Amino acid sequence: MARAGSGFETSARIGDTPPVTWYVYVARCADTTLYCGIARDVATRIAQHDVGKGAKYTRGRGPLQVLLVRRCRTKGKALQVEYAIKQLTVAQKLALVSDPRRLSNLMKARR
Repeated sequence: MARAGSGFETSARIGDTPPVTWYVYVARCADTTLYCGIARDVATRIAQHDVGKGAKYTRGRGPLQVLLVRRCRTKGKALQVEYAIKQLTVAQKLALVSDPRRLSNLMKARR
């Protein structure tokens, strides 16, 4: 703990705050294209996309329909999963959406 007056006083200890959960999601845009992103609150993020405040890609392509959501323990893991999904072809993404268990196999193959 820092000394009094240093500007870094805290009564909380490392590990006292609950971990932040991140989610990876795949959504279908109104023009039938697929979009993959990460968020801490998927519903809020989709609402942002739908009003044109989300990613540049989704502007004018709403409303979005969420097809797949996966919870991740860290932002880094969510980014890894997002990247892996974005490397897939459209056909592979559609197969993933139809059978989310494929995502586990995808992540194992990327290790």
